[in-house]
Amino acid sequence: MSLSRTGQTGRTPGNTGGGTAGSGLEEICRREILQRAAQEKELGDDRLYQMIDQVLSEKAKSCYLPFSARGPLRQRLFNAFRRLDILQELLEDDSITEIMVNGHRDIFVERAGRVVRLERAFESRQKLEDVIQQIVARVNRVVNESSPMVDARLPDGSRVNVVLPPVALGGPVLTIRKFSRSPVTMKQLIDWGSISAETAEFLKTLVRARYNIFISGGTGSGKTTFLNALSQFIPDEERVITIEDSAELQLLDQPDLVRMETRTGNAETGVTIRQLIRCSLRMNPDRIIVGEVRGEEALDMLQAMNTGHDGSLSTGHANSPSDMLMRLATMVLMGADLPLAAINNQIASAIDILVHLGKLRDGSRKVLSVMEVGSSENKTIRLNPLYEFEEVGAGPEGRIQGRWKKMGSGLVGIHKLAMAGLSDSI
Repeated sequence: MSLSRTGQTGRTPGNTGGGTAGSGLEEICRREILQRAAQEKELGDDRLYQMIDQVLSEKAKSCYLPFSARGPLRQRLFNAFRRLDILQELLEDDSITEIMVNGHRDIFVERAGRVVRLERAFESRQKLEDVIQQIVARVNRVVNESSPMVDARLPDGSRVNVVLPPVALGGPVLTIRKFSRSPVTMKQLIDWGSISAETAEFLKTLVRARYNIFISGGTGSGKTTFLNALSQFIPDEERVITIEDSAELQLLDQPDLVRMETRTGNAETGVTIRQLIRCSLRMNPDRIIVGEVRGEEALDMLQAMNTGHDGSLSTGHANSPSDMLMRLATMVLMGADLPLAAINNQIASAIDILVHLGKLRDGSRKVLSVMEVGSSENKTIRLNPLYEFEEVGAGPEGRIQGRWKKMGSGLVGIHKLAMAGLSDSI
C-alpha cells in the first residue's frame, strides 16, 4: 500500500534528529501507521486520519501525551505521508519567508529578515528526496543525478531551487522562497515602510502613462513582490502577457492576461524566454512583463520595449542602478555581437525608469532609488535621480529609519505623460 504520492511503500523511518518533545513518540507512531497501511488495499485521506487517531489513542494510554499536543502531532503524521512532511507546516506559517534545507538534518528558516535553525529534521535523506520529487513532478520538471539542479514552484507560487548530489556534497539542498497567499499591494508596502506614499503615487502615474520600468536589486530584495504591486496599476482594459522562467507573478485581477512559462528540455523540446518573448509579439499585447532577465533574452526584451510595447516591466539582479545597466549590456552581448555604443543606445531608448531595491541590515526591504534613464553619451548611460532613500538612524529593535528624498529637478522625459493626458499628475 502506497502512502506517499511518490509511490514509496513500507520504508522504515530513521531517526528524526529533531530534538523536540515527542519526536520519539512521533517516530513510533509513523512505524505503526506504516505497518497497518501495508494491510490496506485502499487508503484515502479520511481512512489515514482515522488510522492516525487510532494509533494516537493507543499510545496515549501508555505514555504521556497532552491533549494540546495531539492535534499538531496528528497533522504532522498526516503531512509526513500525504503532503510535504515538515515543509508543509513551514509553508503554512505566514511568518516564514524563506526555507533552506541543507541535507535532511539541517533546516533553516527566515522570519522577519532573520535566519534561525529549526530543531526538527527529516527522518532520512530518502524522505527528503521523496518530497523533492513530489515538488518537481507537479510542474513537469525533472531532477536526478544526471540533471542535479532544477528551478520549480509550488502551487501557491513559492519559488523552489533544488541541488542534488553529487553536486551538493552534503546531501540534497532545497531552497524555497515563499510568496504571500494573496498579492502584496502597494498600500501594504507603504504601511511596511518599503516605500513612501509620494514615491508610490509617482510610480503609479508612470505605469498608467506606459513608461517602461525596470526593477533591479540583489537576491531577496523583493523584486518580484514589488513587480506584482506595480503591475496592479495597469488599467483593466489592457492585454498583458507575462513571461517567466518559473511562474511567480500574481496578476490575478487582470482580465485580459496571458501567462507563459519556460520549459526545460533539449533543443527540440525546450522553450526558452527568448522564444516566448518573440512569440508574445504575435499575440497582440499591450504590455509584456518579463519576470526576470538573466541572459541573452535581454536583447529581445529591449527590442520589444522599443517596438511599440510601451509600459512593459521586467526585473534583474544587480547591486546598484549603474551595475544593472552594465549587466544588461553584458547580457545583450551574450546574444548578439554588437558595438557597446549601439547596445547602450538600445538600453537608453528602451528603459525609461530604473527602480532599485535593497535588503537592509535589519532584514527590511526598501526601494532605495528611482532613476530616470537618460541618453547614452561616451559609452555611458546617464541616470537622473528622482527619489532616493536616506537613512536617518535606528528605531525600536534596531529597525532602520529613513525618508525618501525627491532629487534634482524631477522627471525630464515627460512626453509619455503628455500623450496619456497625465502631465498635471506629477
